[in-house]
Amino acid sequence: MPRTIRITRSHKLATAVLVAAGSVTAIAATGGQSDAQPAAAKTSIAAEKVAGVSTAKEAAAKKAAQETAAKKAAADAAAAKKAVAEKAVADRKAEAKKSAEKARSEKQAANRSTERKAVAAPKQYKNNLDGWIRESLDIMKKKNIPGSYEGLHRNIMRESSGNPNAVNDWDVNAQNGIPSKGLLQVIQPTFDAYHVNGTPKKLTDPVANITAAANYAADKYGSIDNVDSAY
Repeated sequence: MPRTIRITRSHKLATAVLVAAGSVTAIAATGGQSDAQPAAAKTSIAAEKVAGVSTAKEAAAKKAAQETAAKKAAADAAAAKKAVAEKAVADRKAEAKKSAEKARSEKQAANRSTERKAVAAPKQYKNNLDGWIRESLDIMKKKNIPGSYEGLHRNIMRESSGNPNAVNDWDVNAQNGIPSKGLLQVIQPTFDAYHVNGTPKKLTDPVANITAAANYAADKYGSIDNVDSAY
């Protein structure tokens, strides 16, 4: 026959203790899980805060780097612009200096040329009627005596046919002992009165004779060009 088990008061107390212990264990396990969840949440929030701070710092650092780069780029652009402006100014100064030096050089060359002309040999004239007329005209021009090549040549050909030693020994002047001589048949008193400085004081000198006659004609007729007959 099966053995009958007798539950005593001691058994009841032991069972109650065991039940109580299990309940405590269960409660402890449940309570521990409840406490762990807020801690994990706090840890997650803290991590998020750290991550947010790190991101903000990185953004600030990136912004600062961009601002620094922008300032550097602006400074470089300003420096390049200044360099271009300074170069333009330097180029203009160099060009102005070059132009001034060229102008000064040309002026000096012109002065030297003028000096050489000033000390050049006197103008040469041919020793013939054309040369005598041209030399006389140059002297007349300096002395403001009017007359042209045509006027001189026309009167010379009528008076002496171009012979500087021609002498009129038959007219009234010859009869009075003062014959007309030279290219323009001038008498001595007239030659002496109208002689032009810079020419020989010789009545029959071709240039002196022409110039004195032109000076006389300018005084009496306004110009040798106005003379068409004996004068």
